[in-house]
Amino acid sequence: MIDVYDPVYLVTILFFVLALERMSSPKTARSGIVYAGAAMLVATIATFFIPGMGNLWLIVLAAGIGGLVGFYAAKKVAMTDMPQMVAIYNGMGGGAAGAIAAVELLSNVGLTYGALSVAGAVIGSVSFSGSVIAFLKLQGWMRQRPITFPGQQPLNMTVLGATLVVGALTLVVAPSWALPLFFVLALGFGLLLTLPIGGADMPVVISLFNALTGIAVAMDGFALANYAMIIAGILVGAAGSMLTVLMARAMNRSIGNVLFGAFGAVEESGRPVEGALKPIEADDVAVMLAYASKVVIAPGYGMAVAQAQHKVKELSDLLEQKGVSVKFAIHPVAGRMPGHMNVLLAEAGIAYDKLFDRDEINPEFPSADVVLVIGANDVVNPAARRAGSPLQGMPILDVDQAKNVIILKRGQGKGFAGVENELFYKDNARMLYGDAQESVARLVAAVKKL
Repeated sequence: MIDVYDPVYLVTILFFVLALERMSSPKTARSGIVYAGAAMLVATIATFFIPGMGNLWLIVLAAGIGGLVGFYAAKKVAMTDMPQMVAIYNGMGGGAAGAIAAVELLSNVGLTYGALSVAGAVIGSVSFSGSVIAFLKLQGWMRQRPITFPGQQPLNMTVLGATLVVGALTLVVAPSWALPLFFVLALGFGLLLTLPIGGADMPVVISLFNALTGIAVAMDGFALANYAMIIAGILVGAAGSMLTVLMARAMNRSIGNVLFGAFGAVEESGRPVEGALKPIEADDVAVMLAYASKVVIAPGYGMAVAQAQHKVKELSDLLEQKGVSVKFAIHPVAGRMPGHMNVLLAEAGIAYDKLFDRDEINPEFPSADVVLVIGANDVVNPAARRAGSPLQGMPILDVDQAKNVIILKRGQGKGFAGVENELFYKDNARMLYGDAQESVARLVAAVKKL
């Protein structure tokens, strides 16, 4: 017999699928998020009608507190801090999945469902503790470069093996000490797995932990025979997995290399770069921009840190008023999470039809009069075309092929990969030093004078 909540779950599942489809386009993504949120709210309410549910007031209290905290945090978080929020919320989902699995294991659900619970507990715990490390790195509360030490990978594999062994003991023998040790080991493996991953790989890591959270929820859903958890978890797991692969492909690296390669731990040294850095003043850049036919703006994480997106929008509008064609070049891994630059520019009011991905914009760089590189580094580094470079093979924005390249940068530091940017030394490149927001503000003021 079908319970009253099952038909509701089936309807919400359809809305989850519709929401995911709408999220595939920037123009409909907002409504997709609303659909998904509304569907989850309805599914949560339906859960209260499951026969035998207890502690209802405690559940309502916990949901109310969590909802208020989430609402307040989402309203207050700066757009530049969105990657940190996504990372920690991914972790909260994984932690919740791990907690549900713990309850199931304590309930002696049997071998089959217990195995699903063990799998959900491992995956959810790894997602939780790994996401905490990702949050701390993104927030700047711990070293952003990979943290490595001798014997790290053998230790990781030993901890993973011990986790699986103790998980089996928890399931089969169920000694009192096994369950706490199982979760300590699973959480420890998530920490150890994420420590050697640097800031350059954060878009991939966020996508991966998002996928793991979905898989953990699906595992718990199978153990609980809960349709909504199964389908929602599978959708999140599948979408996150596809996005993870796409992000890794955007950097021409495998998932294994992202997880175990400690990319950026050691900076490239010993190879001199030909040429010299050539500074330029804002007034001279303004003249180049105002009298150009085509300008391409390539944003990066430096723009996010400086919160310069609104000034960039003002500069773009000003140039278009003067008849200049302005386009934005978006690299898939520019920033700290997938779509980071798209979100920031959209928040500033820049139309989606002005944003072009790497494959679309690269053929246009040779005809661009000026390219403004605002806070981007590794994704515009021509060293990726050089054999032997740590960036070798990484698909980049071909900004160096433009007639003039202006790089807005605080100083002369290297990118997350620890590789000297050969773009900065090109004959057609000039450096406009300073905070990105202040530099763009100077450009706006100088263009207005012309």
